[in-house]
Amino acid sequence: MAVGLLPDPYYWWEAGAMFDLMVQYWYYTGDDSYNDVVTQGLLAQISEDKDFMPTNQTKTEGNDDQAFWAFAAMSAAELNFPDPPAKQPSWLALAQAVFNEQAHRWDTTRCGGGLRWQIFTWNKGYEYKNSISNGGFFQLAARLARYTGNQTYADWAEKTWDWMETTPLITQQYNIYDGADMSNNCTVPIELQWTYNVGTFLMGASNLYNYTKGSDKWRNRTAGLLKGAQLFFPQQFGGNIMQEVACEPQGSCNNDQPSFKAYLSRWMAATTQMAPFTTQDIMPKLQASAQGAAKQCSGAPNGGTTCGRTWNSATWDGKQGVGEEMSALSIIQSNLISKVAAPVTADQGGTSKGNPSAGAGSNSNPTPADPLLTRKVTMGDKAGAGILTAVVLGGLLGSTWWISFGN
Repeated sequence: MAVGLLPDPYYWWEAGAMFDLMVQYWYYTGDDSYNDVVTQGLLAQISEDKDFMPTNQTKTEGNDDQAFWAFAAMSAAELNFPDPPAKQPSWLALAQAVFNEQAHRWDTTRCGGGLRWQIFTWNKGYEYKNSISNGGFFQLAARLARYTGNQTYADWAEKTWDWMETTPLITQQYNIYDGADMSNNCTVPIELQWTYNVGTFLMGASNLYNYTKGSDKWRNRTAGLLKGAQLFFPQQFGGNIMQEVACEPQGSCNNDQPSFKAYLSRWMAATTQMAPFTTQDIMPKLQASAQGAAKQCSGAPNGGTTCGRTWNSATWDGKQGVGEEMSALSIIQSNLISKVAAPVTADQGGTSKGNPSAGAGSNSNPTPADPLLTRKVTMGDKAGAGILTAVVLGGLLGSTWWISFGN
């Protein structure tokens, strides 16, 4: 069985996001039942170069995909998740490896900078620069700056923000658009807006607010992004219930998009720790959205525990999947944010030891002829991953719901 993967139709990146959610579950609840599974899953998807570029995925891996695995490692470092075995790279070193590789991919051939969506020339999207890839790099750099105290990471975060502002991908109203094609020098944006785009910039900005000890610049940017995120809390539902507005109302969400709300939920909660002035605005949204999610996790025919997608409806909408379960778990456990300690840093309680040069010598451009790249996922792989997903996400959701609302 391939360890650390989800079954079709879910892509590799979402497994990394799921493990990040499981790290957070341990952080919120103290339940270590799944820690060994999480560690095994994360370490199974690193390469010989000790980065998140496994040979079974690099045929299609993008910068945004790699970032979500780095987020999981970064969360493990910040939350003092148990360290990997001694012969394995540390959580911090894994995050640093991804940062170093992506900094090396900074592309000035067109659009004046930024990361491409895709890493490899043969993948569709190589000529596209998108907000989630650049926002992922921005967030990772900001969190590394806060954890390590190294100004170089903050400089890269600042550079990424400045580049975004030279493009139409971020507006004066802090709308974050999906991306832009390089053929027109990134001057014409695709104006779709997704929860995870504004969320990743909010997480990065609030970490820089914390790192700079409350600078006005990052306070204003954090507040602006939070205001921009209001788009995803439509007034017709009271202004506090989250909705993926680009696809939910039309019923057009694909297999990736139902999980996006999980990330905005997590990053809004973390923002209250990094920038406490946001708490008054954020907590009513987390609370109302969690109550809506809980209603979507009841009423299904299979025992009433399957979670749907439409949090503004009291009736299960008939939707189900990994993304729906992840989003429900994330929004519910995010309501525990005031009961846990803030993320640590290297100087204040952090145990994960880094390697600033990690990833610097890796080969991130394997040839497509590598037989492992074209290895088919077996039925055993799919079954094992499906069982893991059902057991883990179902168990986590039930446990967190009881802790959050049982009393």
